[in-house]
Amino acid sequence: MLRSPHVLTSSFLLGLVSLIGATSLYVDPAAAQSTLFKRPSTQPSPDGVRSASVGGRTSVPYGWLDFCGRRPKECKVAALPATNVKLTGQNLRTLKRINQKANRAIKPVSNYEHWGTMMDHWDYPVDGKGDCKIYALYKRKLLMEAGFPRQALLMTVVRDLNNEGHTILTVKTDKGDLVLDNLVDEVKPWNATGYYFLKRQSQQNPNIWVSVNQRGGTPKT
Repeated sequence: MLRSPHVLTSSFLLGLVSLIGATSLYVDPAAAQSTLFKRPSTQPSPDGVRSASVGGRTSVPYGWLDFCGRRPKECKVAALPATNVKLTGQNLRTLKRINQKANRAIKPVSNYEHWGTMMDHWDYPVDGKGDCKIYALYKRKLLMEAGFPRQALLMTVVRDLNNEGHTILTVKTDKGDLVLDNLVDEVKPWNATGYYFLKRQSQQNPNIWVSVNQRGGTPKT
């Protein structure tokens, strides 16, 4: 999805493939956790309604598999326990800063214009250009470099307000799911977007995707 609504692309929906068998490459149960982050509680809480419920395992977007094929070190990672970000004022400011930084740093171009193919091409903004997947991957990278846990930074496929295919970054926090989006600079709760959420990465393993299939509330500005 491009930042401009006039150059939207839904090409990633053409590139879905089914993932068969396990994709976990390593397992490391001993994952150290920073005091800025915490494991999700297994008990119900008032904040639970602010997090999208996920279903079972589903197909992996072609673009992620292609990305992993070209950048295997990004995907050959350990399975880790699910972790949420503690939504402190400092962490929220970091999310807003990185969302705006990426939105301003990348020139929006369609997948076809950029790569000359309708097949999804996910990558970092190596030439300063890209569509929604490039924005989301770049934000994920910057947040991990800032110390945020990978398990809380989930590539997410949705349909936007025009029913077009779109990719965003979901950030799992102890106050609910937040969304970093190249179409808006504001960091929003998932259920204030109005998007229809289709699927996203598993918290434990980025190579496993899970279904969502929920409307993210009513868009709020």
